[in-house]
Amino acid sequence: MDAVELVIVPPTKDLGGFPVRRALPSIERRMVGPFVFFDEMGPSILRAGTGLDVRPHPHIGLATVTYLFDGAMLHRDSLGSVQRIEPGAVNWMTAGSGIVHSERTPPEERLHDSRLFGIQSWVALPRAHEESPPAFAHHPAATLPEERADGVHLRLVAGNLGSLRAPVAALSELFYVDLVLEAGARFELSPEHEERAAFPVEGAVVIEGRRYEAGQLLVLRPRVPVVLEAPEGARVMLLGGAALDGPRHIYWNFVSSSKERIEQAKEDWVQRRFAPVPGEAEFIPLPGSGPAIVRYP
Repeated sequence: MDAVELVIVPPTKDLGGFPVRRALPSIERRMVGPFVFFDEMGPSILRAGTGLDVRPHPHIGLATVTYLFDGAMLHRDSLGSVQRIEPGAVNWMTAGSGIVHSERTPPEERLHDSRLFGIQSWVALPRAHEESPPAFAHHPAATLPEERADGVHLRLVAGNLGSLRAPVAALSELFYVDLVLEAGARFELSPEHEERAAFPVEGAVVIEGRRYEAGQLLVLRPRVPVVLEAPEGARVMLLGGAALDGPRHIYWNFVSSSKERIEQAKEDWVQRRFAPVPGEAEFIPLPGSGPAIVRYP
């Protein structure tokens, strides 16, 4: 059987000149392991005097993961966290019972043209942790485990892979990897995790003689080793983990195993019961409940 079980070609949405490709959730596949949302942001040039402004918005039942290849963003949340994120570092925000955050281009980056390119993903929390207290953690690139050998550079963003374990406090069994392959290099992904996918970010990969271009989510067949080759060099995000402990409902920025919990979160946001982000006056209304504001995600 083919090692690649499914190929998802995400549609590209243009948010005012800023391209976004959403690979998860899709019609073909709702999730891979605990990953229920996967967006590629950019690459895009933000002109001087402008920037990306993700206004304050709420989350429940998930952890958000911001990972950049280029550029910078400034995170603020209702816990009072203020953190600049740069390429190779990890912002891991556990929403749990509820959190509000914003992500914006830092003021200093708006003084000149800047490039922004990265991945925004969501990890659904296990049922036992869906209502855990919200938390935020930042891990600089230098603190993440890495391996270099034979033209392969692997950085473990979160979870575990082989003997490597990331410092990110994930609440479920998962792996998330930034893999860079030089021209002609190859990498074998073991079957240790139940569900796995590969997303070529730059360059093409070859699996079992078939070529897959950048911008596609390759859902891999369970329980078989998969060899990725990069004839011209490539950068690939690898992700997955154990299957979730039951289905998840997704509405806007809310994820939960309970439809009733999502309805409660919707009402709480409309009634402004979520804690605000200190220093932020703007917010994004619940869809359909007020004036539309361009938002991402």
